[in-house]
Amino acid sequence: MSDLHAFAAGLPKAELHVHHVGSASPRTVAELAARHAGSSPVPADVDALADYFTFTDFGHFIEVYLSVVDLVRTPEDVWTLTYEVAQDLAAQRVRYAELTLTPYTSIVRGIAAEAYCEAVEDARVRAERDLGLALRWCFDIPGESGLEAADVTLDTALRLRPDGLVSFGLGGPELGVPRPQFAPHFQQARAAGLHSVPHAGESTDAQTVWDAVEHLGAERIGHGIRSVDDPALLALLAERGIALEVCPTSNVRTRSVPSLAEHPLPAIAAAGVPFSISSDDPPMFGTTLTDEYLVAADLLDLDEAGVAELARQAVRQSFLGDAGKAALIAEVDAYAVGPTP
Repeated sequence: MSDLHAFAAGLPKAELHVHHVGSASPRTVAELAARHAGSSPVPADVDALADYFTFTDFGHFIEVYLSVVDLVRTPEDVWTLTYEVAQDLAAQRVRYAELTLTPYTSIVRGIAAEAYCEAVEDARVRAERDLGLALRWCFDIPGESGLEAADVTLDTALRLRPDGLVSFGLGGPELGVPRPQFAPHFQQARAAGLHSVPHAGESTDAQTVWDAVEHLGAERIGHGIRSVDDPALLALLAERGIALEVCPTSNVRTRSVPSLAEHPLPAIAAAGVPFSISSDDPPMFGTTLTDEYLVAADLLDLDEAGVAELARQAVRQSFLGDAGKAALIAEVDAYAVGPTP
């Protein structure tokens, strides 16, 4: 496994399901907490954050997540967060990432939509220049905030349309947040050329995945692991090529799955449903994309060739253009072959 770890660590990768605020490293969270000391429960001590990021259930995870969101209060905070997330991704040999942003949660805290987009775009351009990392955005509705949040998210996406924006999503708690209510927003986003990538079937049941496909026109599904409970749904996903963005450690840490040994990834793969491996909110869950590749390798009994194929699958399922996909897959292929003797 140590050899496989080294292989996975050096493998050029694409990350398709990773959250902006949820990717803030303990260093970044502590820096922001210190910047806003006295007005947040989030500890400004890196070591104390490990205990703070221990979740009792999915609801507690959302509560902690939103407390970190509340640390992002100025355009400078947005820029700092974005660029430092890019640094952490690049250090893992991630070459392309679709980062899920939730502009509404910053806008309601007083950051103008224009300033928010300007900050993330400046960080994106700098990251590509400095780090060789191509970042793209998924603008995500926080479902718990309802239709007002959906309206603001859609307006920001379509009126400002930052250059890095490629998709439209839906996150937050699934319980009590019916997917169909957001159908008009997704219809408008799709008509404007954005891809549909809602979360569904993580902490609820297979019906939320059906709703995401039938009402939101989902092209990929965030998580979607409860699809395994419905053979007809698995068959539909496989037939239409609707990929699941699978984040194994996240599912265990939020108590959506009892343990890694009981994770449904093998059943998803056996059903022929396309999937990619992602990290979701990696510092909060004590993981990295490299670690998630190793978890998948263990669950699916993969060798180096199989791990390299995980990287290719993510590239193929991405919203990168054809030329970019071909170049990144060629980079994966060259790495997998190894250096010429």
